[in-house]
Amino acid sequence: MVTATLTSKGQLTIPKAVRDSLNLHAGDRVAFIVHNDTEAVLKPVTKSVDEVFGRLHSAGQQPKSIEDMNAAVAKRMRERK
Repeated sequence: MVTATLTSKGQLTIPKAVRDSLNLHAGDRVAFIVHNDTEAVLKPVTKSVDEVFGRLHSAGQQPKSIEDMNAAVAKRMRERK
C-alpha cells in the first residue's frame, strides 16, 4: 500500500508510483469521489478537446491524412510487440 501525509494546509503529495500509474503530470486535475464517508477514490480528470486542441501542431508541418495516421499507428503497434 502506498501512503501520503496530509499537511497542516490540507495538501497531499501524490506518491510517484501513483502518479506514474495514473499518468499524472504537473498541472493535471484529479477528482476525489467519497464513498460512505470512510473511503475516497482519486481519479484523473480527462481533458476536453478544447484544452488540447493544437498541441500536436508544428509550424511548417504538412497535414497528415487519416490513412497516413492509421499506418503510423499500425507500424508503432507492430514495433511494440
